Amino acid sequence: MSALDGLAIGLATALSWHNLLFALAGCLCGTLIGVLPGVGPLATMAMLLPVTSYFPAESALIMLAGVYYGAQYGGSTTAILVNLPGESSSAITCIDGHQMARTGRAGAALAVAALASFFAGCVATLVIAGFAEPLSRIAVSFKPADYFSLILFGLIGATVMSSGSVLTSVAATLIGILLGCVGTDLYTGVERFTLGIRPLAAGIDFVCLAIGVFGLAEIIANLMRGSTGQDLLQGPVTHRWPSPDDWRRAWPAAIRGTAVGSALGVLPGGGASLGSFAAYAIERRVSRDPSRFGHGAVEGVAAPEAANNAAAQTSFIPMLTLGIPANAVMAVMIGALMIHGVVPGPDILVKRPDVAWGLIASMLVGNLMLLVINLPLISLWVSLLRVPYSLMFPAIVLFCSIGAFSSGYSAFEVGLTAVLAIVGFLLIWFGCPPASLALGFILGPMLEEQFRRAMVLSRGDPVIFLTHPVSAFFLAATALLAISVLLPALARVRREAFADESA
Repeated sequence: MSALDGLAIGLATALSWHNLLFALAGCLCGTLIGVLPGVGPLATMAMLLPVTSYFPAESALIMLAGVYYGAQYGGSTTAILVNLPGESSSAITCIDGHQMARTGRAGAALAVAALASFFAGCVATLVIAGFAEPLSRIAVSFKPADYFSLILFGLIGATVMSSGSVLTSVAATLIGILLGCVGTDLYTGVERFTLGIRPLAAGIDFVCLAIGVFGLAEIIANLMRGSTGQDLLQGPVTHRWPSPDDWRRAWPAAIRGTAVGSALGVLPGGGASLGSFAAYAIERRVSRDPSRFGHGAVEGVAAPEAANNAAAQTSFIPMLTLGIPANAVMAVMIGALMIHGVVPGPDILVKRPDVAWGLIASMLVGNLMLLVINLPLISLWVSLLRVPYSLMFPAIVLFCSIGAFSSGYSAFEVGLTAVLAIVGFLLIWFGCPPASLALGFILGPMLEEQFRRAMVLSRGDPVIFLTHPVSAFFLAATALLAISVLLPALARVRREAFADESA
């Protein structure tokens, strides 16, 4: 069956009136949980799983998928408006998106995020339709050693290309890695860095870290600076729609972000978060003026938002064609398939084309729905910035507390969030980039897991990282990136590029 035949079958399934309603329900629910910090798509989909057992298989998957990629749209809203990522994949959007909002360009930032997400979602759907099988073969060819080197390259690259000094970026990244190690070791069952606190045996939830480091820490910093009144805006909202210059800068970034997200989404363990971080790092690298980043560069919104949506959708490829979940969300999707007696794998495109191709085609419909849902609401979101900060920050603290509580339904999560808020404030106070901490927290456990898998396969021989061609390539690229910082000329350019951000 050709891709066009499959899409025709899929569109016939996705455009039926009841599946359109399921897609709309999923997109609305996803947007809502993306806007509300602390309520992620994983928990929402897990809660909806028993309900979907009463629906047809294709309808259940269409709705659950809408929740997942809809949350990528909604997560950018709070990231841009109040510097609080609704989703982990939107954490990097805070850096430039919130600065655009503070300078009266919130509408432009929200529009760019929505349109870049729509473009990336449509392209990613076509990638799934046309390249599902070959891309899955590429993903399967990656061994643990290759994943380790890829993740290490991402960590070093993000550290080198982050704002501030290399030393502070490395420090923030290492703190994030250490925080990611808190909990129970999956291989030995031994508790690590828990300080004897039983709730920490399950590890630190990213919801608590994101709310504390990105949300509450920023509030503390603003209050310490004496910010009151209408400080969310540093001027009138003069740009409710992207300017021609914004369009000129945003579209190339969105295209690059779509390419990066589409590639990383296929890799198991990659997902939307890694795609958004990698896309942002690449934009800083290719920019002629990196000093603009961190001060409201529209590329810093377009690239990661395109990447996280593309990655969210291409992560369906290994799930559908191989039955291998690329992330925890895809594991829930596999659970939904199993409930309906559908076994994901190479035969699903042939044996159950209504389910597989219906899901793929529904992404085109869902992305259009999300664009229609999000663009008219831009004025509503922007109007929130008119609320005086003295009234806004208590409401933000309240919602942050509710979000933290909902992550584990105990007061411990609220207290942990408060502690992490102090950590985030200290990072801001001493000039360490919080995004580096978040990257270390997300990628650190993945780095450790792949390293240990590789060492088990090689029986403790570290040469495995050099004998695998893909791994050796990424290690060489990592070494060149690290050495480049030590070169006097490049170090001087980097200091000049980030001079304004350290001020």
